Amino acid sequence: MKANYKHMKKAGKYIIWKYFYLFLFIALSINGKSQEILDNYLIEAAKNNPGLQVKFNEYMAALEVAPQVKALPDPQIVFGYFIKPVETRFGPQEFKISVSQMFPWFGTLKAKENSAIQMAKAKYEAFEESKSKLFNDVRSTYFNLYFTQKAISITNDNIELLSSFQQLAIIKVEAGKVSAVDEFRIEIELGDLENQLALLKDRLNIQVVLFNKLLNTSNQSIPALPSDLWEGDLQSEKSEILDRIMAQNHQLLSLDFQLESLRFKEKAAKDIGKPDFSVGLDYINIGKGDNNLAGTDAFVFPKLGITIPLYRNKYKAMVQEVIHFETAKQFEKEEKSNFLEIIFENGYKDYQVASRRIDLNRQQKDLAQKSIKILEAEYTTNSKNFEEILRMERKLLKYSLELEKAKADKQAAISFIRYLMGR
Repeated sequence: MKANYKHMKKAGKYIIWKYFYLFLFIALSINGKSQEILDNYLIEAAKNNPGLQVKFNEYMAALEVAPQVKALPDPQIVFGYFIKPVETRFGPQEFKISVSQMFPWFGTLKAKENSAIQMAKAKYEAFEESKSKLFNDVRSTYFNLYFTQKAISITNDNIELLSSFQQLAIIKVEAGKVSAVDEFRIEIELGDLENQLALLKDRLNIQVVLFNKLLNTSNQSIPALPSDLWEGDLQSEKSEILDRIMAQNHQLLSLDFQLESLRFKEKAAKDIGKPDFSVGLDYINIGKGDNNLAGTDAFVFPKLGITIPLYRNKYKAMVQEVIHFETAKQFEKEEKSNFLEIIFENGYKDYQVASRRIDLNRQQKDLAQKSIKILEAEYTTNSKNFEEILRMERKLLKYSLELEKAKADKQAAISFIRYLMGR
């Protein structure tokens, strides 16, 4: 246990750099180019985010508790000076020095040290939980940025498409083949798209600020985003993922260490109700008396002491207090496990729904593009179905946006499930 504690304390000082090299290795050896960019942002967030630094320093502070609680009580030194020396047959007593050391019941200090070490481990898991949550926040914001920028690009493409229809409509209006209403309809559609584009740009600015604050960087530029988001899937079955969550989730692990800490604290509380021992020495300086010309320098008296805990109700209450905390912590873990299972089910549902949406909207988008080409050809030759062109153009915009939104939602769902697994 002692060696483990020293290892924890030493490793803690370098934990941030450990993540730097770990994620750098993963990014270079496993992920594709676009995912590698995101992993680099995760590394930057791990190094700079102030919220993560708070948890890290709380963990480091917890490591300093064990050396305090395992130490013996400070020895006591008492000096007494006799204003009026006490005459003895050996001579007058001039001053007295007492030194004593208190020793708690056997195993008390070790139990306190083990309790502090387990609590430090719980703080470490809280740090890991904060790190996992930060990474999920960074990934989710990154996917939202991708969708918003993609929505801006798609909207611009649709504005260009409508502009080409507008030129075609103007030619036909001037030729007297169609009503000017066709041109006005396009103007209305273009106005709506321009307004939507402005809203998307405003949303992008807010998301950029949020992303850079998560990284705690002064850079206000848009992060590097892929031209097309990857479409990776979960690599494990649903039941296996749930088992991993129950075994690896940092909130549950933190509760396990807190329970272990309380068990040691319970043992320490029981030992506190047992006798303490003290060992000491009394030194009495003897001066020269009238009948003792040579004098005796001093007398040294060894002494032993014991503290008897007579008021048992106090010590019983200390033990019961810890037992109640243990019971509460066990129920807290059970409640947390149930909650994690519920939100996992919801996250897995989002993952499945997003996968189906990707297939559906990709198919619908292809059909809408083919329909527009046919309708455009008919309008060019026969001036027919202009309203249908506009309706199909709106559908194309809708399916294009929904496809990219589904891609972002799927990766966000995977990110959230990874967070539940403590990754």
